[in-house]
Amino acid sequence: MSAVATLVGTFVWHEQVSTDPRQAQAFYTELFGWGTEVYKPGEADYAMITANGQTHGGFGKAMEGAPPPHWLGHVRVDKLEDAIERTKGAGGTLAAGPFEMDEIGRMAIVGDPLGGYVSLYEPQGDSGRPEGVFVWDELLVADADAVQGFYEQVFGWTTTDAGPEYGGYRIFQQGEARVAGLMGFPDAPAQWRPYIGVTDVDATTEKAKELGANVLLEPTDVPMVGRLAVLSDPQGASFGIIAAPTPS
Repeated sequence: MSAVATLVGTFVWHEQVSTDPRQAQAFYTELFGWGTEVYKPGEADYAMITANGQTHGGFGKAMEGAPPPHWLGHVRVDKLEDAIERTKGAGGTLAAGPFEMDEIGRMAIVGDPLGGYVSLYEPQGDSGRPEGVFVWDELLVADADAVQGFYEQVFGWTTTDAGPEYGGYRIFQQGEARVAGLMGFPDAPAQWRPYIGVTDVDATTEKAKELGANVLLEPTDVPMVGRLAVLSDPQGASFGIIAAPTPS
């Protein structure tokens, strides 16, 4: 299997979407020490996140009618039109697009049956997947059973249960690779949430609060996973931070 083929069905880009991308950029670059690189200055003026010599995501301007500020994950697909048809066949909706992006590729934003949004992304050429910043993606939804089959059909994922000690948490997989998590939470609005790797969860949480973030889940240890916390940025977009467990 080629390296490109193994990227299909995985998250390859993350974007904070709001009405004020500059405010979002200021918060996250201060919190994580990220750099930025502007794509097509004077034309697109799209600020991309840079770290470790790679671009990892960006700060996008919300379109009219878009949900409140949020993080949007982009999942690589082989053929965009086919993925859109699978979305519709599985009970989802085409929320926006398809869009043509010069020198980048094509994308469309789709909604699952409970209103969680994700991007279908067909790149132009053989672009890779940046590593080391966005380390996990998680779907929080009121009824996990209602959306599990949707994502399996659209992306070809399989699903496994993480085990009784994890409260019914499920893992989406693409082949042998773990792609994302699925968590049922009563009365929760459907939302995808990225996790960002850090070295010190507690210190990052305190810094985030100083910068205007709210804490949705205080730093906590999860066996075999690491120490994590869940925050919302000053605009209300939620994200997680996680540090891998220290080897014993």
